[in-house]
Amino acid sequence: MYAELRRLAASVKRNDPNSLVSTGTLVHEAWSKLARSSGESPQSELHFKSIAACAMRQILKDAARRQRSGKRGGGNLFITLDESIGVPVSSNEDLLQLDAALDTLAEMSPRQAKLVELRYYGGLNNSEIEALLGIGERTVERDWRAARAWLAAEIRGEFR
Repeated sequence: MYAELRRLAASVKRNDPNSLVSTGTLVHEAWSKLARSSGESPQSELHFKSIAACAMRQILKDAARRQRSGKRGGGNLFITLDESIGVPVSSNEDLLQLDAALDTLAEMSPRQAKLVELRYYGGLNNSEIEALLGIGERTVERDWRAARAWLAAEIRGEFR
C-alpha cells in the first residue's frame, strides 16, 4: 500500500508541480491519515486508491488553508484539473475555491465529484474509475467533460 501511495502522490505532483506539499510529505501524511482512520479496511486496490485520493485532497486543502491563514508565509501554487479546463488555480484561495466547488458539485452530482477526485487526486484512469464506480466508459467520459465544464464555470463565477 505504501508503494501505491508513493505512485499516487507522484501523480498528484505531476498535476501540481508547485504544490506546497512535497511528494514525500504527501505520502507520509496520507499514510498517517489512513493508519489513524477508524473506517473499514480497503476491499480492493481500487477502493484503497479511492480512500487515498480523498486523504490527499484533504491534505492539500489543509495545506492551502494553513498557507492562507498566514501561519506559514505567503506564496502561490498552480493546480489545473486538465489543460482544457481553461481555469488554472494559481493561489491558495483558488485551491480552496476549487475544493468548495467540488463540494457543491458533490451535492448536485456525487458521482461526478467522486470521478474528479479519483482522477485528479487519485490518478486513476478511466478503466479503473469504471470498475470502482460501476459505470461504463462513455459515462466516465461524459461525466468528466460535464464536471470539468461545470467546475470551470463555477470557479469563474458564472453561476453567481
